[in-house]
Amino acid sequence: MSSEIDSTETEEEPATSTTDSSSVTTTGESQEKIQDEWTDYEFDGETKFSVTDLDVWYGDDHALQSVSMDIPEKSVTALIGPSGCGKSTFLRCLNRMNDRIKAAEVDGTVELDGMDIYQDGTNLVELRKRVGMVFQHPNPFPKSIKDNISYGPRKHGDIDTGLFARLLGRDDTEEELELVERCLKQSALWDEVNDRLDDNALGLSGGQQQRLCIARCLAVDPEVILMDEPASALDPIATAKIEDLIDDLSEDYTVVVVTHNMQQAARISDQTAVFLTGGELAEYDDTDKIFENPESQRVEDYITGKFG
Repeated sequence: MSSEIDSTETEEEPATSTTDSSSVTTTGESQEKIQDEWTDYEFDGETKFSVTDLDVWYGDDHALQSVSMDIPEKSVTALIGPSGCGKSTFLRCLNRMNDRIKAAEVDGTVELDGMDIYQDGTNLVELRKRVGMVFQHPNPFPKSIKDNISYGPRKHGDIDTGLFARLLGRDDTEEELELVERCLKQSALWDEVNDRLDDNALGLSGGQQQRLCIARCLAVDPEVILMDEPASALDPIATAKIEDLIDDLSEDYTVVVVTHNMQQAARISDQTAVFLTGGELAEYDDTDKIFENPESQRVEDYITGKFG
């Protein structure tokens, strides 16, 4: 996805209280030294992202502290934790959206298929085509449903329509319609809107708008889809549709989801990473293991509602 697409972000609040940088806690959270084996998650299959010693600062605020984790391809990884723990910051590091925040400073390595995305000369437009993003609040463009989906391919020059293209014999109108249908079907929206593709997208319901944003993301053929609380602003019925869609997408895409809803994380994800205050990755493992038998006492306390 291009750097112009989906540029709205929400920043997290810092932790509510601090001691030193190695033992930041929030109200009700005990102090505990994190063990390396709690975050050394082993999985079958190929690695899509490999993150090593990732630190992020917003000015003097140390938002992420030495986070290392590997994310498997074609699966769903959930990122959970209390507000201000750094999970959305981590998500934005995966396609360098933090570059848009002037105060942000990033140190460490993030490899996508073995390529360090923070190395000099990285093409951010191409990176964001490969690693698309869907935000918390639906943000369709004030255009037709069809034009929302074809916007990215048009901007990248993959689709050319209009009078000039027709005169040159390069009109891609048929390809555009095929793309729109494919992406709407992938996002489980085609049956609801196929007879009104020229209607303004702002007339759709909130859940439909969010699925349209997912379709718009799919239109540029990403390999990874990042989702920052994609259902938090939706009603339960729309949320269920988004969750079913995430499950379907994981067959072809690598999906990484930030959620405050622990039940949702348990339903939709294959593996779960728990971030706690101070920007620490406290535990990372199979989702069933995290929710049924976590190694960290702090993680167990968070999951059982003792703080957060």
